[in-house]
Amino acid sequence: TIFPEFWSAAKGKALEKKREYKELNLYLDSIRLRIMKIQRELEIEGVAVSAGSVLDRFLGKDAPVQRTLFEVFREHNDKCARLSGTDMAPATVQRYGTSLKHTQDFVWETYHKKDILLDEVSRQFVEDYEFWLKTSKKCCHNTATKYLKNFKKIIRIALAKGWMKNDPFLEIRFSLDKVEPDFLEDSEIRKLISKEIDIPRLGQVRDIFVFCCFTGLAFSDIHGLGKEHIVEDSNGVRWIRKGRQKTKIMCNIPLMEVPLKILEKYSTNEYCRKHGVLFPVLCNQKMNAYLKELADICGIKKTLTTHLARHTFATTTTLAKGVPIETVSKMLGHTNIETTQIYARITNEKIRKDMEVLAGKLDAML
Repeated sequence: TIFPEFWSAAKGKALEKKREYKELNLYLDSIRLRIMKIQRELEIEGVAVSAGSVLDRFLGKDAPVQRTLFEVFREHNDKCARLSGTDMAPATVQRYGTSLKHTQDFVWETYHKKDILLDEVSRQFVEDYEFWLKTSKKCCHNTATKYLKNFKKIIRIALAKGWMKNDPFLEIRFSLDKVEPDFLEDSEIRKLISKEIDIPRLGQVRDIFVFCCFTGLAFSDIHGLGKEHIVEDSNGVRWIRKGRQKTKIMCNIPLMEVPLKILEKYSTNEYCRKHGVLFPVLCNQKMNAYLKELADICGIKKTLTTHLARHTFATTTTLAKGVPIETVSKMLGHTNIETTQIYARITNEKIRKDMEVLAGKLDAML
């Protein structure tokens, strides 16, 4: 408020005869500048400019509700959980859950907060998070990169919804280190098959692992394998016909003598009959723990995992025996033959046989 005699209607400001009126004019100038800035913001945003829209922005009535990082993360994970088994593999759902847990741990240890606003996620945040994964969580480069990709998806959702203005992943490019998948040689497979095992749980894990070495099934696929997935063709050959859990690509795998014997062994298993499955498969964590015991018992120096059986099928059981890579790719259920090509390596057994052939030819020449 101001007395009329101290106000200039022409200039729209107070007559600066007193100190408090000078301060009033400065205050009015700041309001004018703020209103001009709001007008420019609305024009840039494509919002209709009017006295009402300017006033709402000035008073903060149109300010969007600020979303938090973990609020958006949990919403995404809840949707994934509802899609589990249909549009999304359960393992993928589990990985996003682990990614959320790691991100929460990082924010708490670094910022001592249980949640942060999306606009607080900066380029520095991403770089610090990567460093934390590799140091505090001891993740290798590829594992840390996969968690960062999961995190980036949450940021992309926030950007698409207009909840964030700046992309913290801008100009950040992910790359994975090339990894040579390990596998078992023929001699190591024979060790597993011939070893007498008195501990039932290890014998059971051994049988399932060997079955996968001769069929190429991943853990998620062997876990849900049922009688309906075994078919017999007109020639009496039995096949596994099952869509992969991960890609939904149909696998057609002929059953050889070794996997057929293992199937027969568990045909009367009580657990299998009760649950409608072909094998009493434990959780992946227990399987891998027992496989490490099994490796020690059999004198195998490699780290056995459920997925190593799939690598063994691709490399030792098929490609090293001359099975065309196109056939192997089809049996593995790969969507791209380039994925199968990482297994197209020469095994020691193949080198030995080739050198024996060469030695025979050289002997004939002498």
